[in-house]
Amino acid sequence: MITQKRVLAVVAAGLFTISLGIAQEMSVEESYLQESIENMIIREQSQADGRDTKLVALEYIADAINHGNTSEDVRTALEYLSLEGLTNQVRENGRLMNNFPDVRARAAAYLGEIGTPEAKNTLLKIMLAETEPMVLTEAVKSLAKIGLNDNEETANTISWVVTRFDVLNPDNLLALSALEAFEILAQKNGGLKDPSAVRTILRIADGHYIKPVQDRARQLIFDLRQYSK
Repeated sequence: MITQKRVLAVVAAGLFTISLGIAQEMSVEESYLQESIENMIIREQSQADGRDTKLVALEYIADAINHGNTSEDVRTALEYLSLEGLTNQVRENGRLMNNFPDVRARAAAYLGEIGTPEAKNTLLKIMLAETEPMVLTEAVKSLAKIGLNDNEETANTISWVVTRFDVLNPDNLLALSALEAFEILAQKNGGLKDPSAVRTILRIADGHYIKPVQDRARQLIFDLRQYSK
């Protein structure tokens, strides 16, 4: 039996294919209309129920970004998907029904492709709300890709998240992503001026992490010295 969700996905896929097919030779007005249709499909798919439908929405978003559509509508859809099961919760008899870490992780990764200050702000929001290391790791990578660190806000937030996990459950991949992010932020912003970032790096160097991660932290401390000269 064909479900309503399946019908929605098929119809959306058809509309999306048609909209891409007519995009080859268009006026400015037609191009704007095509993007509006694309954004509408992405919005409806991202807010529909079900993990599979949201994964379809992420495929549409990937295509949109690849052909240059990094509009506010796309960013808003990614924000919605990245907070699915956190601030956007659906419960039945008290049970959380929409906890999809894989959806949130992919949404966080695509926000790095958007690359705007607004995308950075969304990622910081994710960092404060998220509890899954795999999602946080993608968010950290995206923050590094964007490279914005106004008032050391990005470095400070990354430090807070790593320290939160370090206390109870150190995560090697999260720690390594944080170290790489600190390095990129320093390169793009003339060093790290947030004391908490330095403390976090030192904590990783001497903490309960595998040796390659510890060594990476020690090397980063050495490399950061160049910015104080």
